[in-house]
Amino acid sequence: MTTGPRITVLGAAAGGGSPQWNCNCPVCRRVRAGEPGAPRRTQTSLALSADGNRFALINASPDLGEQLLRTPSLHPQRDGRHSPIDAVVLTGGEIDEVTGLLTMREGESFALYASQTTHDTLAASPIFGALDQELVPRRRLPMNETIGLSDGSDKPLDIAVEAFPVPGKIPLYQEDPGVTPEIGALTDANIALQLSVGDSRAFFIPGCADITEELRQRIDGASILFFDGTLWRDDELISAGLGHKTGHRMGHVSIDGAEGAIAELADIDVERKIFIHLNNSNPVLLDDSDERRAVEDRGWEVAYDGMEISL
Repeated sequence: MTTGPRITVLGAAAGGGSPQWNCNCPVCRRVRAGEPGAPRRTQTSLALSADGNRFALINASPDLGEQLLRTPSLHPQRDGRHSPIDAVVLTGGEIDEVTGLLTMREGESFALYASQTTHDTLAASPIFGALDQELVPRRRLPMNETIGLSDGSDKPLDIAVEAFPVPGKIPLYQEDPGVTPEIGALTDANIALQLSVGDSRAFFIPGCADITEELRQRIDGASILFFDGTLWRDDELISAGLGHKTGHRMGHVSIDGAEGAIAELADIDVERKIFIHLNNSNPVLLDDSDERRAVEDRGWEVAYDGMEISL
């Protein structure tokens, strides 16, 4: 087993994965057909370890069971019941961020970190009561304060995390029908994470509605940036006939355009810039697309399931 600090991308897609079960867009058709250069991607989650033996999950996607099965480092490592997953950190209460917790309900101890708003969301749903709080203590992530992650028994994982709000919106299922929610609000309902192991700093920002100057300054100088790559262009779903919402209405800044992530983050000093949380409609998912070449020409990478990064 590989040791040492590292991040493993368990899933790189946005909600629904790629291909999405009910989508027949050009990307989904190629992925579903198993064509070269069109790999399947499951919904976004990371695994982070300081030593290659004990892990913190960053978000628990609906595809978590499949993701764990294909990741040997996350398999039980001794007889009986065991898991090397000692903590889960949530960036919000969206379905694709929390549903995988129900895969982890079989009496294993781990610590569950989230903002107060996300903890309140989980507490309001009786189904998450399947996680025994004596085994799975729920710990609040303070905003703009660095804390050390520990397991369910308070044993440190040698991973530091700082949570901070980024422009976003409330989860879709909490929106009032017919009412547009506030877009770009800075609340603990939509947070990003600075993850630190030793001197390495990695940022995980899977959902962001606007790139502010404060955000640019915060991430400048980081080792790794995982950033919202949901859509290539703001009207992507509308122009493809797949939906009626813009990326901004969904709470996401797009990759391309004058106010897109490539343009807004062009001059920041980050060793590796990686797009993650990629919607099934996004052409950068295809290795041979013009959009993929444009991304890579500008110094960005596109996350894929199983991607490993040493820290």
